[in-house]
Amino acid sequence: MRGLAGYLAFRAMTGFVGILPERLMRGVGRIIGWGMWRRAGDKRLVVAKHMARASGAPPAEAERLVKRMFSSYGRYWAEVFWIRPRRRDAFARNADVEGLEILHAAAKEGKGMIYALGHTGNWDAAAAKSWELGYPVVAVAEKLSNRRIRQWFLKVRAAFGIEVVLADRGSGVTRRLLEELRSGGTVALVCDRDLGGDGIEVEFFGETTTLPAGPVALADRTGAALLPVGCYFKKGRGHRLVVNPPIEIPQLDKLEDRIAAGTQLLAQALEAVISQIPHQWHLTQPNWPSDRAAI
Repeated sequence: MRGLAGYLAFRAMTGFVGILPERLMRGVGRIIGWGMWRRAGDKRLVVAKHMARASGAPPAEAERLVKRMFSSYGRYWAEVFWIRPRRRDAFARNADVEGLEILHAAAKEGKGMIYALGHTGNWDAAAAKSWELGYPVVAVAEKLSNRRIRQWFLKVRAAFGIEVVLADRGSGVTRRLLEELRSGGTVALVCDRDLGGDGIEVEFFGETTTLPAGPVALADRTGAALLPVGCYFKKGRGHRLVVNPPIEIPQLDKLEDRIAAGTQLLAQALEAVISQIPHQWHLTQPNWPSDRAAI
């Protein structure tokens, strides 16, 4: 959405969804998702390819997962519109964590932690829970062209307890992340899509594509624990968060070899995270070269 009209639409949805009881909010999320599905056009073809990869299902079954994906994505947006600072504590409290001992052990090392996330469930829930556990998060977000919506998103993320660094060339993003990790802090990176297009070539769900080098490069440089984290919606209220064991970056002589090998291991970890509940993987953009042939 562009300009003032886009911003006003976001604010209107925030005002409307924000006054709803939580259960009704989730129902509105399904309606939002249905509307996105109806208007998705060629994006349905891309999502169908993603669902087939993540589920291993035949094409007909993958097609049925597409509408479920948009319904889940609608819930994500409803939660974004609904969250308020006064609701943050309950939002975090209703997120259950599997692998909490892994998280605490990594924090105890004092070298920082990197949450490697996919676009699953509501990934902001991981940051809110991390804040509740005493590990506030610094995250990187795409710099949206609409300044008003960008500022709105920053406020939303702040309500989740997230400090956001905007991804912009020359903005000192790497410097801020290194500073956080070297002080023993926590960084969250959504890394199942290579926004810049200049990432590391990997095999991801059986096809060649690229993933960002940042998570592995930061871990290699600082010694921070690189933790693949899955975020999933519960059937009703709340979220389920799964912290997986840290990725061990191969100790190779050359930096580029370490990053390449580590990013391939990250791709495999993300496959495991995503394939747990494929229809909660909210990726609607082309992510492999072959996706562009579908649109």
